[in-house]
Amino acid sequence: MPADGDSSRQLLGMYRLGGLFLNETEDIKRFPIMIGLLLGGFIAMFSETALNIALSSLAKQMDVQMGTIQWLVIGYLLVVGILLPLSGLLTRWFTTRQLLVFALSDFIVGAVIAALAPSFGMLLVGRMIQGIATGIILPLIYLVALSIYPMDKRGAAMGIIGLVIMFAPAIGPTLSGLILGALSWQYIFWVMVPLLAIALFLTVTYTKNVGEITRPHVDILSIVESTLGFGGIVIGVSLASETGWGSWQVILSLLVGVVSLALFCQRQLNIDEPILNVRAFGIRNFSVGTGLVMIDFMVIMSSMYLLPTYWQDGLMVPVALTGVLMLPGGIINALVSTVAGRLFDRMGGRRPVIAGFCLAAIGAILLVFTNSSSAYWYVVVAHVILMIGAPLAMSPSQAFGLGALPPQMAADGSSIMNTLQQVCGAIATALSTSLMSSGEAGKRTRDAISSGTRMGFMLTLALAIIGVIVATVFVRQQQAPADVDETSATQSAGHEAPVER
Repeated sequence: MPADGDSSRQLLGMYRLGGLFLNETEDIKRFPIMIGLLLGGFIAMFSETALNIALSSLAKQMDVQMGTIQWLVIGYLLVVGILLPLSGLLTRWFTTRQLLVFALSDFIVGAVIAALAPSFGMLLVGRMIQGIATGIILPLIYLVALSIYPMDKRGAAMGIIGLVIMFAPAIGPTLSGLILGALSWQYIFWVMVPLLAIALFLTVTYTKNVGEITRPHVDILSIVESTLGFGGIVIGVSLASETGWGSWQVILSLLVGVVSLALFCQRQLNIDEPILNVRAFGIRNFSVGTGLVMIDFMVIMSSMYLLPTYWQDGLMVPVALTGVLMLPGGIINALVSTVAGRLFDRMGGRRPVIAGFCLAAIGAILLVFTNSSSAYWYVVVAHVILMIGAPLAMSPSQAFGLGALPPQMAADGSSIMNTLQQVCGAIATALSTSLMSSGEAGKRTRDAISSGTRMGFMLTLALAIIGVIVATVFVRQQQAPADVDETSATQSAGHEAPVER
């Protein structure tokens, strides 16, 4: 395997400006470029949880069921999950500036449509347009940052990006609660517009193109199979909350999703330019790490979806106060996220991941025992414990999985992990809604809603327990990337299958 210096040169070689290597002497205004990127990234991740706190009131105002209103979250995450696998292809067909300008403009259009939406259908369209922008923006943040910073400053840049990316969804319910306390839900979208406009101005003025435009072959069939696969599974799980798991719509959607996903994976093994290099799953630790990331993100998204409903409709807390009560958990989430990666460097993956899932399970147990008269402090403490555990397991799980890959597969591994994370977030939201509806038994009283959210928190608890078991059984001492067996990695990742023309 290459030495550290060789790895650094390989990484530098992946990111170019106008076909030339970047270096520290070039006159690049990094500060305004990063501000534009971080504003776009913040709004993108803020949008993942910003509406959670408004879903209950939106369902009443628009006269729809919770099983329908959940699509404002699921639809957004699903579009993000479908776009993320295409990020590598897009960066080889369009320039960085073109993609960023389109994404930020698209986000502004989506926010305006959502803010002006007279109906649920139009609001959903606005949200899904925003999801397109997020699926493009998120990979580009890292791509541009790696291109404009020299090697000795990239760690600090990645740390700032990580803090913003993790803090935005954690603070989303609090900011939305404060907005709803003073204004209407439309202003959740209106406040995005000026920030996105600033990001767009900075991008147009300062951002330079990175990467090389090679315009590779676009495998349309892979894109169709990927969309039907991920979409079918998410739609099937989502429909179950309204029509039941035995309905023909649910069975058909799940069948289409599973078959399409299987065909997609088979095709990626037989074409020379796969959208996702699924051979990465042939490396055991990557598969384990990816599985843990998926489980952990489902823990986070299920709890972030259920808690606002429980606060507002189970405990009858005003929406503005709901945001304030969720703030401690959001802050703890961001703080723990900043130190979790360092724990992996010092302790390896096993202990932080197991400890994280154990704490998440304790928090979930406390939430399972809530009712319509639980003390506020009790719920806040349960949320804080959960938000210590979940991010504590996240970064070490990511590092454990990606650290097992040889350098040439790192980008593919990151793409796979990010895609499955978003899709699993949508599935967790749908499953939570289904369980909550089952627990409510058709009633919308305080006790029924509390019973429904308790049923939903059982999913959070089950996922945390599965995380503990998987980490305990499968996570062992992490090998350094340089210690990965190059022969086995090559056999797993590079053994050529027949090419389909």
